[in-house]
Amino acid sequence: MNPVDPALLKAIPAPHPDVAPLPPAAVLDDGVRMLRGVPYALPERVRPLELDLWLPAAGSGKDPAPVVLYAHGGAWMRGRRDDLGMRTRDWRPGPFARIAAAGCAVACVDYRLSGEAPFPAPLTDLRAALRWLTLRAAELGIDTGRTVAWGESAGGHLASLLALARPEPGPTPPVPHLAGAVVWYGPSDLTAPRGGFSPAGPGTPEARLLGGVPADVPALAREASPLRQVHAQAPPFFLVHGAADTMVDPSHSEDLAAALRQAGGSARLRLVPGADHGWFGAEEHEVADVFGASLRFVRDAVS
Repeated sequence: MNPVDPALLKAIPAPHPDVAPLPPAAVLDDGVRMLRGVPYALPERVRPLELDLWLPAAGSGKDPAPVVLYAHGGAWMRGRRDDLGMRTRDWRPGPFARIAAAGCAVACVDYRLSGEAPFPAPLTDLRAALRWLTLRAAELGIDTGRTVAWGESAGGHLASLLALARPEPGPTPPVPHLAGAVVWYGPSDLTAPRGGFSPAGPGTPEARLLGGVPADVPALAREASPLRQVHAQAPPFFLVHGAADTMVDPSHSEDLAAALRQAGGSARLRLVPGADHGWFGAEEHEVADVFGASLRFVRDAVS
């Protein structure tokens, strides 16, 4: 066999996400622009990671636009990056288009699931997405210095950790400090029994996330627990939880809010009476009100 031409090997791979051309944007109602499936990272031995972008109408509001970085739910095992939960799936326009119409860019981000890589891989991926958005900010017309993380369920857990992460040396451009976090019914503590969760239980989503039973890897469980990562420089949090949640006990949000306040930070807590996980059982107007309150928090945080 003849040796492979090095120029061929160099030409075969697609351009790296840091320099790849952006896809054309589709224009939706109200002039909102949407870019689907934009690669942002190429982790070893797994699929390329992509994000979807919703951008405000060209020339609307103040340029550059603040950013909502969204992390989906699914017990860290599954889920779609463009899904804000079961109660918003039939909204027209959809929730992310509504956020963009209100003047904020939205980046809905893939992250490695627990069957692909253990923690801290998904948090590393969110940080990589924020780095990529910062690198391409001028092209996109966004300001990642005004970013709010927003997540539901497992994504709320990751959004909390992203907001609580302290600056790390090394990335170019540096990952900016977040302006806030919106957390819908997210787990905050992988170290203690809560509701139906036990850190000694094998086969749980938490054990799959960590790559081991939480009680057997206490240092990693603590690192993966937003409640154990609270510090005085944390940005403002808006924590919303169903008071009747049977999957993630409301005490996760209650205790995280208390810890943030005790550390000197700002935390708003809202419990939705009668609502189970994913706002199951809540009235439609209650879901709409939670969404509206979350969007108002975002706009206040980035103003």
